[in-house]
Amino acid sequence: QVQLVESGGGLVQAGDSKRLSCTASERTISRGSMAWFRQAPGKEREFVASIPRNGDSTYYADSVKGRFTISRDNAKNMMFLQMNRMKPEETAVYYCAAARTIYYDAQRGSRDQNYFYWGQGTQLTVSS
Repeated sequence: QVQLVESGGGLVQAGDSKRLSCTASERTISRGSMAWFRQAPGKEREFVASIPRNGDSTYYADSVKGRFTISRDNAKNMMFLQMNRMKPEETAVYYCAAARTIYYDAQRGSRDQNYFYWGQGTQLTVSS
């Protein structure tokens, strides 16, 4: 069964850093673009960052630009999200997603309906 598994969530203080990881169970699901989304309590799921397979370009939500860094290690079927200077309003369930194609533009890469595989999510709480 194809799976995406997130790890690294937990509790951090505002201003702290945290790194999330996503592991794909099969190489096939890491052939396309991958992305991070998040969903805060009572809010809709929102785009955080995306990266095509070769990693030569990355796309970020305006709210995280300059603080978050997305990366991937295709040899290990993994993707990462380094988050710095975290804010309490970023408390959410963070989801890893993988697409069946590669998106080289921010618009398509940021749409959750363009991603076929999803992880179960990892809770990240940022306390003030």
